[in-house]
Amino acid sequence: MKLSGRYVVIIVLLCICNPIFSQDISVIPEPVQLKKNPGTFVFNSKTALIIPGGEPEVTRSARMFIEKLQTASGLTLSTANSGNAGIQLIINQKPETIIGQEGYTLDATSNLITIKANNATGIFYGLQTLVQLLPDEIESKQKVSNVSWQIPLVSIVDYPRFSWRGIMLDVSRHFFPKEYVKNYIDQMARYKFNRFHWHLTDDQGWRVEIKALPRLTSVGAWRVPRVGHFGTNEPPKPGEKPTEGGFYTQDDIKEVVQYAKERYIEILPEIDVPGHSMAALAAYPELCVTKDTTIKVNPGSKFSTWHGNGKFTMHIDNTLNPADENVYKFLDKVFTEVATLFPFEFIHIGGDECYKGYWEKDPKVTAFMKANKIKNAEELQSYFTKRLTKLIMDKNKKVIGWDEILEGGLAPGAAVMSWRGTKGGIEAAHQKHQVVMSPNPMYYLDMGQGEPSIEPPIYNYARLKDTYAHEPLPAGVDSTFILGGQGNLWTEQIPTTHQVEYMTYPRAFAVSESLWSPKYRKNWSNFIPKVEDHFKRFDFANINYSTSLYDPIINVKKKGTQLTIELSTEVEGLTIHYTVDNTIPGKYSPAYTKGPLVYPDGADNFRVITYKNGKPIGRLISLKTEDLTKRGR
Repeated sequence: MKLSGRYVVIIVLLCICNPIFSQDISVIPEPVQLKKNPGTFVFNSKTALIIPGGEPEVTRSARMFIEKLQTASGLTLSTANSGNAGIQLIINQKPETIIGQEGYTLDATSNLITIKANNATGIFYGLQTLVQLLPDEIESKQKVSNVSWQIPLVSIVDYPRFSWRGIMLDVSRHFFPKEYVKNYIDQMARYKFNRFHWHLTDDQGWRVEIKALPRLTSVGAWRVPRVGHFGTNEPPKPGEKPTEGGFYTQDDIKEVVQYAKERYIEILPEIDVPGHSMAALAAYPELCVTKDTTIKVNPGSKFSTWHGNGKFTMHIDNTLNPADENVYKFLDKVFTEVATLFPFEFIHIGGDECYKGYWEKDPKVTAFMKANKIKNAEELQSYFTKRLTKLIMDKNKKVIGWDEILEGGLAPGAAVMSWRGTKGGIEAAHQKHQVVMSPNPMYYLDMGQGEPSIEPPIYNYARLKDTYAHEPLPAGVDSTFILGGQGNLWTEQIPTTHQVEYMTYPRAFAVSESLWSPKYRKNWSNFIPKVEDHFKRFDFANINYSTSLYDPIINVKKKGTQLTIELSTEVEGLTIHYTVDNTIPGKYSPAYTKGPLVYPDGADNFRVITYKNGKPIGRLISLKTEDLTKRGR
C-alpha cells in the first residue's frame, strides 16, 4: 500500500502521542495503532451485532463470531439492522484510503463497539481482533463458567503491511484429513493470514483427485506403511501392500476452498514438477526418461545422496521427461482440473530440486536439446517451465514457483517464491517479477526451534527470535515487487496433527506480525508476553504449541580437552539452573550467572533447566560429556 505524506505524518504523530504498546492487551499481529482507554465493554444476552443494510458477507462473519462466543460463554447474541448499543459492523460509504482493502477501525465504548472497514474483508479482520480482546476462555470448545465476558475499551486503526501473508502445509509427506485442514485454516484466519499454500504432490504421495488420470490417486496416493525417520526408512518390499496415505476428492477440495474463502483465505495449490514427481511416476512411469516400471511411491526411504552446496544424485528417477510431448498432454489434463478447482489467480508449479542427471545421460533428451538449441540442463528445465507457464496462463492463471525456476531464464510473467534464502527473491524483483519471501531457515517452520537434543532431528534451526527478527523486504529492492511472505511447513518428520501444531506455533505468530504489522511496531520484548498469553488461549482450544523459547541456548567451547559452557536464553527474566554431578537440577541447584562455565574433569553429564518466578518453565536438558565435546568449537 502506498501512503501519502500527509497520512505518514498523521501515523507518526499518533504513535508519539499514544502508547505504542499495551502490555495487558495481547493482539497478534500488533495493530498499526492501538490506544487503551479506561473502562470495559461487557457482553450479555442482550448484546446484538448490528449490521446496517444486512450485507450477506458481513452477516456470515458476524454469525461466526456469535457461534464462537456462544460455545465458550453460553451467551446467545442476536443480529439487527440498526441500533445504538452492541457491536456495529459498518461498511464505509466513502472508503478510508489509509486502511485499504483489508484494514479496519475498532472503537469500543462502554455500550458500543464499532468496527468499520471498506469492505467485508476488513470487518472479518476486525472481528478476529475482537476475539483476541476477549478473555482467553473464548477459545474453549465448551462452555466455561465464572468468566466475565468483557473487553477493555480501545481505539484501533489497523491494516496489513503486505498483501501476501501465507502458510504452506505439506500434505504429501504425511496426509492430513480434510477436517484438520479446515481447523488449520481457522487458526490461520485468527492471525490474519490470507494465503494457504497447499503442497499437494511430491515423491511421497499425490493428494488431489484428477478425474482424467485416476491412477494418480489409486496408485500415487498410497505407500507402504513406515514409522521411522524419513530418509532412513526401509524401501518397499516385494509384494508389500501400500496401505498408508489418502487423497482429497474434488468435492473435498471444493469444500475446503469455500471454507477458506469464507475466512478470506485464498488457497494456492502446488503441483510440484518436473522433479519431486515419484508418486506421479509410480502411476505413469512412461512419463520419465527411464520409464522405470518398478518406481513406487516413496515411504521415506533414502533415494538420493546429497553432496553439499545443494548438489545431489538421485538413485531413483523422480523427474518428468521435458522432451516428451506426452508429458505436456499429461500436465494439460492435470492443470485443467486444478485450475477449475482453485479460483485463486496463482498456481504453484514447484520447480525445486530437479535432478537432471537422467536427462543428461539420455540420447533422446540430448538430441532434443541439440535440435532446440538448448545449451544445458538448466536451460532445459527453463524450456519446460516456460511451456508449462504458457499452458497454465492459457487457463487464465498466473504461475509461481520455487526460486530454481530462475535458472536458465525465468518465464515471462512467472512469480518467484524465494526459499533458498533471499537471493532468488532479490534477483527476481530486480528482473521485475513478483516475489513471495519464504526463506530457509527463518521462515521454514519444520526447522528445529530449540535445544537440538530434544527437538525432532533436522538439518537446520530457526528459533522464534530468528523468525521474528527476519525482515521480509530486502534492502535496495523495489517494494512493489515483494508481494509478501509465508512460513513453510514441510512434514517429512511431522507425522501427526499435534506435531503440525507444535512446529507451527509460536513461530507462525512471528511470521504473522512481520507480514501484517508495520516494521516500526515490531518489538521483541513486547512480543513475548503476547505469545505467552496466546499459549493460554491454545490451552483452552486444545491446540499444541512449542515451549522451546524457554530452552537455554548452550554454547560449548573446547581448548584441548577442557570444555567451557556459556548459557543464554531467548526470553528475558529466566533463571538457569544446572548440575554436573548427575543430580536433577532444580531451584536449589547452582544458578548460571554469566561468562564461561568450566566443565569439570571427570564429569559425565551436564543437566540444565530454566525457571521463571521460582517455578520450572523450560524442559530438562541432559547432555553427556561426549555430546558436549562434539559441540565444542
